[in-house]
Amino acid sequence: AVVDGYIVEGHVPAAEIDRLLAEKPDVVGIGVPGMPAGSPGMETPGVAPEPFTVFTFNDAGETAVYANYP
Repeated sequence: AVVDGYIVEGHVPAAEIDRLLAEKPDVVGIGVPGMPAGSPGMETPGVAPEPFTVFTFNDAGETAVYANYP
């Protein structure tokens, strides 16, 4: 998805999209690799959430940690 000019890829929590739009960092977008259990849209009763990381990425393909979820 593209939100206010930023690419948002994967199961990114809404709080991180809100943060991205508030902070407006110099990045192309944010994303969560894979489909970790417990991430938005991947909640399953009886299945423990997996830790996952939200990354930023730029147009050179470089990534950085934006947020960690336990």
